[in-house]
Parts: sequence; C-alpha cells; structure tokens
Amino acid sequence: GVYVALIVAAAIVLFPIYMAFVQALSPPGLYASRGTPLYPVGWDWDVFSRAWDRGNLASAIGRSLVVTGLIVVVQLVTSVLSAYAFAFIDFPFKRLLFAVFLATMLLPIEVTLLGNVVTIRQWGWIDSTAALVLPTAAAAFGTFLLRQAFLGIPGEVREAAVLDGVGDMGFLVRFAIPLARPVIASYTVVTALTAWGAYLWHRAVIVDTADSATVPIALRTLASQATDGNVAVAGALLVSLPVLAVLIVFQRSIVKGLSAGAVKG
Repeated sequence: GVYVALIVAAAIVLFPIYMAFVQALSPPGLYASRGTPLYPVGWDWDVFSRAWDRGNLASAIGRSLVVTGLIVVVQLVTSVLSAYAFAFIDFPFKRLLFAVFLATMLLPIEVTLLGNVVTIRQWGWIDSTAALVLPTAAAAFGTFLLRQAFLGIPGEVREAAVLDGVGDMGFLVRFAIPLARPVIASYTVVTALTAWGAYLWHRAVIVDTADSATVPIALRTLASQATDGNVAVAGALLVSLPVLAVLIVFQRSIVKGLSAGAVKG
C-alpha cells in the first residue's frame, strides 16, 4: 500500500513535466486539431534546437550560472558568519537585532523594489552583474536556518574547544560548519534554485535583454516572440536541465538537511 501511494504521488508530480514534453514535441496546430491528447503528435524533435537558437539560451544559461554561483557563495558567507554571531557571540541588543533580521522576511520584494531600482540606477549598475548579485548578498532566512543548526551543536563541544584555546573563527571552521554541513548543503540548493528562477528583480535591472538576459528573461522574450507555442515550452525544458542536475546530485544532502534535528537520541 505504501508503494502504491508513492507511485501515485510520483505520477501526480511528474505529470506536468510529461505534458510539457508532449506539448513541446507536438506542433501547436496539429496538437489542437487532435483534441490535445496525452501523447505527442507530429514528433517535432527540431523544436529544441530552434528554442536554443531563437532564445539565445546559451548566453542566458551561462550568465545565469555565473550570477547564481556568485549569489550562492556570497549568501553562504554572510549567512554563516551572521548565524554564528547570533548563536554564540554575546553583544548588545542581540535579541532585538535578530528580531529585526527575522522581520525582513515578512517584507515582499515589491515593498523594496522601487527604492532598490532607483539606487541601482543612481549607481550606474543597470545591466551589470553587481545589480543582480549584491542586493541579495544577505538573506534573513539563511541566517535563521543556520543559527538554528548551530544552536543544535552540543554545548560540550563548544566548552571543550574554548578550553583548548580555539577562537571563534577556529571553532566555526573546524566544528560548527562540519557539524552543520547537511543544513548548509540544503540551504545551498534552495538558494541556487531561487537565484536561478528569479524574474522580477532581474526584469527590473536588466534593460539590454540581448546581451544581459538571464534565463527567466530569455524565456519571457522567447515566449513573446515565438510564433509556435511549443518553442517556448521546449526552451523551458532546456533551461530546467541544470536545476534537475542540481537536485539529482544533492538529493541526499537535501533529505539530510531537511531531517536534521527532527530525530533526537
């Protein structure tokens, strides 16, 4: 019964992806005339090459890989350092500052979008990598998640390190980060997926879509310019391949990170 339930759940989850393949491989006119069946009609395999060329996906994927990599690295550094400070270091107004950190999670991007765009324009960063990376250099969610992971480290480990003369940076590198590795790996994947699919902020600071477009902008441009609807669907499938690769490679780390601290003893 458990396996039957898992198979049904997997089929429900994978069905939209399967239908995307069906629609990509089927010429729109022919597919509609056949009553939109659950199987491909026409088998238009060239649609993927057309989507790749028309959407300039090679450039967009390359730029998105660079931007996503930078965002992941910067967010990990700021989140690890701030989480360690909130977990182990005593300083004035610590609780108040942490509450302010958490409060920023309640603000949607629309609240700060206009002010940030004006700032980026004043600094002359439009169509630049800095405009895509630096505004997301710090994340309250990462600080909160990693702080909770650090607080789960046994106090005896911290006390033994202090007695051995290990400083804060030494304890962070030698003990805190290795012990919180599953949570850090999960946060890395979540950050990468979020950065890869970000559209609103990229659309606000990217004007020259021909040379500076990231994957979401390239897909939007492809969908608006393509005369065949299956071309845009094929493009979406192509740009999802890096995401699929990340999920396959880090699936064990994701499960460990999500379950870390769920079982005690």
